[in-house]
Amino acid sequence: MVASARVQKLLRRYKLAIAAALTILLIQGLVVWSLRSLEEGEAERKTRRSKLPDHNSQDPKRDAALWEKQNSLSGKNRGRWSTRLERTGGTAASALRRGTSRRGGKPSIRLKSPQERGMTGAGMDSVIPHDLSSSRNFSETRGGTDGAAKLPAAAIPGEPGSVDGAHQAPSSDFVPKCDIIGKDALSALHRAGSQQCRQEIANIVCQHQAGQLMPDALPQFCPQLGVSNPVQAAGELDNSLSKVENPVRVAFVLMVHGRAVRQLRRLIKAIYHRDHYYYIHVDKRSGYMHREVLQIAQQFPNVRATPWRMVTIWGGASLLKAYLRSMQDLLSMLDWKWDFFINLSATDFPTRTNDELVAFLSQHRDKNFLKSHGRENARFIKKQGLDRLFHECDNHMWRLGERNIPEGLEVSGGSDWFALTRRFVEYVINSQDDLVSGLKQFYSYALLPAESFFHTVLGNSHMCDTLVDNNLRVTNWNRKLGCKCQYKHIVDWCGCSPNDFKPQDLIRIQQLTRPTFFARKFESTVNQEAIDILDTHLYGQYAPGTIAIKAYWESLFEQLDGVGSLSDVALTAYTSFFRLGLKNLATTQSNVEACRFEPVGYPLLVHLYFYDDRFQGYLVRQEAQAVGSKVRETLEMWAVPQASLVLETNLKEFERLKNLEIGTEWDPKERIFRNFGGVIGPLDEPLAVQKWARGPNLTATIVWLDPALVVAASYDITVDVDAEYTQYKPPLQRPLRPGTWVVRVLKQWERVAEVRFLVMPLTFKDKEPLRKEEDSWLHVGPPGNQYLEQSFQQLSSMLKLPPQESAMQEAQRNAQLVGQALEAWVDSSVRNFWVTGDLCTTQTSSCPALGPCSKTSWSSLSPDPKSELGPVKSDGRIR
Repeated sequence: MVASARVQKLLRRYKLAIAAALTILLIQGLVVWSLRSLEEGEAERKTRRSKLPDHNSQDPKRDAALWEKQNSLSGKNRGRWSTRLERTGGTAASALRRGTSRRGGKPSIRLKSPQERGMTGAGMDSVIPHDLSSSRNFSETRGGTDGAAKLPAAAIPGEPGSVDGAHQAPSSDFVPKCDIIGKDALSALHRAGSQQCRQEIANIVCQHQAGQLMPDALPQFCPQLGVSNPVQAAGELDNSLSKVENPVRVAFVLMVHGRAVRQLRRLIKAIYHRDHYYYIHVDKRSGYMHREVLQIAQQFPNVRATPWRMVTIWGGASLLKAYLRSMQDLLSMLDWKWDFFINLSATDFPTRTNDELVAFLSQHRDKNFLKSHGRENARFIKKQGLDRLFHECDNHMWRLGERNIPEGLEVSGGSDWFALTRRFVEYVINSQDDLVSGLKQFYSYALLPAESFFHTVLGNSHMCDTLVDNNLRVTNWNRKLGCKCQYKHIVDWCGCSPNDFKPQDLIRIQQLTRPTFFARKFESTVNQEAIDILDTHLYGQYAPGTIAIKAYWESLFEQLDGVGSLSDVALTAYTSFFRLGLKNLATTQSNVEACRFEPVGYPLLVHLYFYDDRFQGYLVRQEAQAVGSKVRETLEMWAVPQASLVLETNLKEFERLKNLEIGTEWDPKERIFRNFGGVIGPLDEPLAVQKWARGPNLTATIVWLDPALVVAASYDITVDVDAEYTQYKPPLQRPLRPGTWVVRVLKQWERVAEVRFLVMPLTFKDKEPLRKEEDSWLHVGPPGNQYLEQSFQQLSSMLKLPPQESAMQEAQRNAQLVGQALEAWVDSSVRNFWVTGDLCTTQTSSCPALGPCSKTSWSSLSPDPKSELGPVKSDGRIR
């Protein structure tokens, strides 16, 4: 008892010291655990990388999707992936039939581990590689081509994306400078792909934990917060340029990426005037677009391309940095006398003429036009994530923890599209006051900073009375479709994206009461008619008989991109299309020796071809050599997809079913497959989408059959009265068996609809011809002929399938093919799904059956007046 009392007395006396010691031990344990997790994560990635069959897809979207899936299978959840039936409009429920568990209508499927499957998914390192010379994704370009990465210009302290105000070289011995304890920061460190990115994250978090990263308070220069000037309604505008003295000049800054150069040309044609200026930044990853923009810039003295290029990602700090750098450039161009800065993208299009815009801005030449979220600041801050710390590296926005909004600051924001006066731009770029420099630092580590930075600077500055709450744009928002976290593979946050305008959406522009001069978004691969309507409204119709008004071409590949930019399945498809085109030519012209050609090398160019807003196929341009001759000709051929959907008669309630499609790269916002041609390979992950009209509730069974009559998957979908689309991607083990697959929609095991699709055998692996021993695994199907953890083969009798033995034997023989025999199998498979008859020549051909591509309506070389930039007319315009 005495000893016990003594112990209790000692505990009371030293309880603070004991508590402190326990706390220190706990922190040390967390640090050891976090460092060990990082080491294990790195080791795991190295192991994954060493075991991974090199898919080498060179497809950014697919790489990101594979990265995301592998990431979701890591850690304690590896081997179990809960899938859900994604749907639009209505309540859909699904469960894999026989042996799967129902959890609130969402099937839970256990997948075998990579070791059990004998292969792995793409690991962390399959994301798009970034330029290690600069984590800020910044490059100077000379000569206008995508060459080796150049060293970045000296960093500006506080510039968006910078770390400690200067570039940091990669380190091979990564050690955090402090004890990192936040779960967001530890998660980012564990997931970051490169050593340099992890070091940057650690440095930023340590600075933040020490209170050295963010300003605690910022000055307020606005005499009256919340000032916003009204502007007259659209019906009251007097936009006659003839009444304007000293009309303003506009510097249009275009931020573009991708390959839709014809749409960009059409936009420039619509907004061009010799009195204005056009400064174009092309994303660092878009080499083809950059080459085309440089050609445009050579045509006009008031069009220039930025001599530097960056990788700009959705939500990234890099976009704000690009705007600030563009502003700095424009201010230094003494020969460009501009009054307003207006930013655009290639998916914008004007809703009023240039003259109307200039007349309006000339009447409000001291106003800055920005669209605000409204008055609910606290809600905006939370929704926008401004109270969180972010950092951009490895082309990803990493969430690193919480932070405080600086005291004294009135945060505002809304849209990242604006029209700003030169006076305000000069203030933003040249001012050294604490407000501007502090906000540049604050927004360096913010999500979507371009949607808030300029609003907040203006609203807290001495120029706050120049703010007009109108960005002069109309955006086609459909948040039900656009807010599906489609950017979660590049941003640790969920955001929204607007839909493309279609003709039925244009009434929104007419109904607006506020002045608007631009609308977005438009994509010609989704709908070109909406652009045609606006263009005609602004400038009148093209002359009757003008060709190609309803046609649209978009580049998929150009020789200068390098064959490495193509996936193996794309290269297989394009070379097969061209071979089949030459074979068809030889067959139809069997008596003409000069019409027998052999393909030479790889494709030179590939285009998507659309007409009247319908996908019409691929155009492949490649060299060919006449048999028995050394003369080479460049030919272009047209591969047209063939529909394979079969709908039964007497459908009753299933008359609601309007379409059944299988594909990859499904866009849930536009509800289309971005892989327009549906070219699918053994390593892809196809998705089944059903389109419905309104009607009675129903339940359908979906069954997938592979070429060897293996029942790959079976599941139910419940379609309610308002459902428009139902979709589901069964998590099939890969490689998928090449050949003709069948997907059926069943009602009580009776066929309602059926669609066939081709999983294309590969003639290339890593852009080299397939080799028998090393690469045969690509064509043998999944281990054990089982695509999911459970087998569905017991459904064969209910599906009335023929005996499987002969189909399996044929599949096994095909899996061993290489060389010409493999090409023959590919061509015979492709012939079942594509028509490859039409060809043209880029010059005079020895074959009389080949006409010139320049006079062939479908050819990418035929005239396209709506997208051609002709000479400047006497009124200063092109259109």
